[in-house]
Amino acid sequence: MISFSNVTKRYHGGHEALKAVSLEVQPGEMVFITGHSGAGKSTLLKLMAAIERPTAGTVLVNGQNAGSLRASAVPFMRRNFGLMFQDHKLLYDRNVYQNVMLPLDIIGYDAADAARRVRAALDKVGLLGKEKAMPVTLSGGEQQRLAIARAIVHRPSILLADEPTANLDSAYAVELGELLRSFNQVGVTVVIATHDEQLQARLQPRCIVLAQGRVVT
Repeated sequence: MISFSNVTKRYHGGHEALKAVSLEVQPGEMVFITGHSGAGKSTLLKLMAAIERPTAGTVLVNGQNAGSLRASAVPFMRRNFGLMFQDHKLLYDRNVYQNVMLPLDIIGYDAADAARRVRAALDKVGLLGKEKAMPVTLSGGEQQRLAIARAIVHRPSILLADEPTANLDSAYAVELGELLRSFNQVGVTVVIATHDEQLQARLQPRCIVLAQGRVVT
């Protein structure tokens, strides 16, 4: 479970991205975080994954206080998460297979098991035949699918996605939505920050709406 209790995030210069936010995400839920640009959606996801720390309040992830973890403990907590960023954060000097292998290398998986997991993840997103391709040769939709494969290769219990359908055409956006639904259907908690009303209409998640850094519904 993810729980925010009166969470405020203030950046240098005094800007408050989030103000006294309280919310809960239950295991196995699909939840959309929606709201205008600058409402605090991306900050909310970063706090969940301990990429940012709250200025005030408490963020609990599976009973752990994500805001007060020692730096050495953060990587272990993050193993619960698959993270998809707006800009993909792919490594353009490594091929498709190497990009997906990276999280398993960091965790220290057995080589044979890691190879099986990479092939399974690539198969899941339809890129199994492109292991040796470089990311720059992929379409925007394929790059997004590569980002998903890397996010789920270690079989996380929580998937966080920041504007996953941004800059995709409608066909790729539908494909991506069905992939996200398939992960949720096998028990993965999925939290998506998005403006995409069509994606929301198709997947019909529970929605949390932010405005000026506050939860409004």
